[in-house]
Amino acid sequence: MCVLSISNIIELNMKEIEKDIYFSSHTQDMDLQIIYGFLKTTFWGKSRTFQEQKLALENSINFGLFIKGKQVAYARVMTEKVFFAYLLDVFVLEEHRGKGLSKLLMDEILKNSELKNVDKWMLATKDTHGLYKQYGFETVKNPLMLMEKMSDRAKKIYL
Repeated sequence: MCVLSISNIIELNMKEIEKDIYFSSHTQDMDLQIIYGFLKTTFWGKSRTFQEQKLALENSINFGLFIKGKQVAYARVMTEKVFFAYLLDVFVLEEHRGKGLSKLLMDEILKNSELKNVDKWMLATKDTHGLYKQYGFETVKNPLMLMEKMSDRAKKIYL
């Protein structure tokens, strides 16, 4: 586990968004051990390998919240930064839930200078529709326009 000191936080390009709560969108600040450890407990991430999660992190825009140098929340976005963005792997560690951290994280993601003008956002959620509705997400209006291709592993997760 990577625990950062306050001097490291300044060095790692984090910004304080509330007292003792820091935000970063720099991949090097993300704690892959915490991210992978949490995602292995989820229905969508339990079949991932560490190497797969590392590759996903390296090829996405990453967002994290940190308290006292420890990562407590994470999300990543796949995008070309103009027309489409897909929000994935959003979580707040169990012991930090109920404190508004998911809202802080979403605020920072959606006002990110590289993403704030993206035309279309998508995500998949099983049980947090209420959170995302607050940010303008809606159920797909015309699902007949959407198609998908899934691996056998994905079919076990999403069907």
